[in-house]
Amino acid sequence: MAEVKLFYHEGTRLKISRSIDSLKKIPLENFLWIDLNDVEVEVESELEQFLKIYIQDDEEMEEIEISSRYIETEDTIVANSDFLLDDFEEEAISFIVKNNILVSVRDRELKSFNETVKKMFANPRNYPTGHHVLVALLETRVDYDADMIEDITREVTKLSNTLQASSDVNDSILLSINELQEKSMSIRENIVDKQRVVSNMLKSQLFPKELKPKLTIILKDINSLFEHTRFSFDRLEYLQDTLLGLVNIQQNKIIKMFTIVSVIFMPPTLIASIYGMNFNFMPELDWEYGYLFSIGLMIACVLGILLFFRKKKWL
Repeated sequence: MAEVKLFYHEGTRLKISRSIDSLKKIPLENFLWIDLNDVEVEVESELEQFLKIYIQDDEEMEEIEISSRYIETEDTIVANSDFLLDDFEEEAISFIVKNNILVSVRDRELKSFNETVKKMFANPRNYPTGHHVLVALLETRVDYDADMIEDITREVTKLSNTLQASSDVNDSILLSINELQEKSMSIRENIVDKQRVVSNMLKSQLFPKELKPKLTIILKDINSLFEHTRFSFDRLEYLQDTLLGLVNIQQNKIIKMFTIVSVIFMPPTLIASIYGMNFNFMPELDWEYGYLFSIGLMIACVLGILLFFRKKKWL
């Protein structure tokens, strides 16, 4: 749903406008955040002319290299980042900070943005400028990333318990492991993206000094998330190795069973082959108990082989 939100201060209160025309009615220094959610190109063009900024289109935001996601000019900060959705799809977002006003450009609804808005209205004094809003957005996003990592950790634990409780190994478990590995890699790549943006902000001369400690804390949180993703990925690799080991054991059991069956039936087959020969002179052909003798001999061979296997503990 296309929507534009303009957050501004009116005295000690924080207010919101949903019309770009409010920029002409309210003093510019009162604004702190302009959020563009899937708006028309005309709205972006009007905002560009009014604030003297450049808003990248969707293709530019998605195709920009990760090493160039942070750009700083004499009076403007441009940061591009990818936010993960619940289905682990990436949403490219562009942040532009100029004259203490934050402009965010996105195409989808994001929980982290909605949560930040709640925080702002709960305590407006903590958000005097767009820089503070940007830091809050990054803090909230990192918290959501941590929640997603915890969800993956719980799924890994559940999968591990399933693997331990069941001796039946099927393709669905291996596919689940692969899916969780892909999710872990997506989160890790997303965290690396945030790490670069926050690191560049820490080195920026345009960023307020009072926000540098918060950025440092965010960076520490991001580094701690790396350890969690590495731990989850290592557990998944261990589960994958365990699963492949169980598959090999099952295959060996099947091969062992077929081998035993083949060996058991070899002597009876040999006996049946001998007495199936078409020779004129075979003493047992005229013997009254020849048939019973051959059957008994076959059974004795089978029992003998079974006893031998059991003594060797192969059964």
